[in-house]
Amino acid sequence: MSQIMERIRRMAAAKKQRLIFAEANDERIVAAAAKLARDQVAHVTLIGPIEEARATARKADVNLGSVELVESGSEDSLARTRAALKAARGERLGAADLEKYAADPVFQAAARVRDGLGDCFVAGASRTTADVLRAALWLIGLRAGVKSVSSFFLMVLPAEGGKERLLTFADCAVLPDPTPEQLAEIAVLSAEHHQKLTQEVPHVAMLSFSTRGSAEHPHVVKVREATALAKARRPEFHIDGELQLDAAIVPSVGQRKAKDSVVAGHANVLVFPDLDAGNIGYKLAQRLGGAAAIGPMLQGLAKQANDLSRGCSVEEVVDTATVACVLAAGSL
Repeated sequence: MSQIMERIRRMAAAKKQRLIFAEANDERIVAAAAKLARDQVAHVTLIGPIEEARATARKADVNLGSVELVESGSEDSLARTRAALKAARGERLGAADLEKYAADPVFQAAARVRDGLGDCFVAGASRTTADVLRAALWLIGLRAGVKSVSSFFLMVLPAEGGKERLLTFADCAVLPDPTPEQLAEIAVLSAEHHQKLTQEVPHVAMLSFSTRGSAEHPHVVKVREATALAKARRPEFHIDGELQLDAAIVPSVGQRKAKDSVVAGHANVLVFPDLDAGNIGYKLAQRLGGAAAIGPMLQGLAKQANDLSRGCSVEEVVDTATVACVLAAGSL
């Protein structure tokens, strides 16, 4: 485990949250649930057909001893989720869809978080992002004052001189073409979460192919507008843009291109102008730069929920769930 993740794991263990998983047929999920419970990182619940969960545990060669198993087919699970869906969706759900979603463990997990029986849920190892987001948005909803769900990755860069470096990348997974308002919101939320997880002062770079007017284009204007909105919303944060990537993270370049900036050359939160740039950027850092990518972590919900990559490993599930627990405890 990296130094950074070990610190975050200690934060999670110090204030254990009630973590819910919902994919009892996935060996990675069952193994991660067992590890998180065994290591006392969280109070872990697994929703699904109980016999299926036990069979999956045998296949994965893990012991679910301290994981709470909840039967997804029980009348309590069905009735709770049905009631939550009716309260959230009203007549917009037909009878057939109501029963379909009420029997879905992902929606059951979201309903338990909604009803205060859990602090966060994590799903998506074998389910689509659309499924996870639908459950979260319908049954948990947006945080007060937030208009869009977005995401961030924690990027753990290889140690130099024995010390790892952590950067926050956003948004790399949810909003394809954010408006200036959405981009400003992404910046503020990502800065808040970076500060919570690292105890560092966030230095937020609003990225572009232009630095401080070196180019003119509608894409550049969008980033400038977003920067102004983010600064107005949280004037105490260090937010600057528009900045090219090298100006944001290389001190000598930042000094040359934006010498009056406290962010240039020292950014630890990188806000990409759209999903093309964000997705490509984090995968370049991961695949060519050797960075570990933890996430995507959802942000903007009233209570914490999280999606997983369907290609995730057990370790990635554990790391993502651990970060989700710390965010759930943070009351951001």
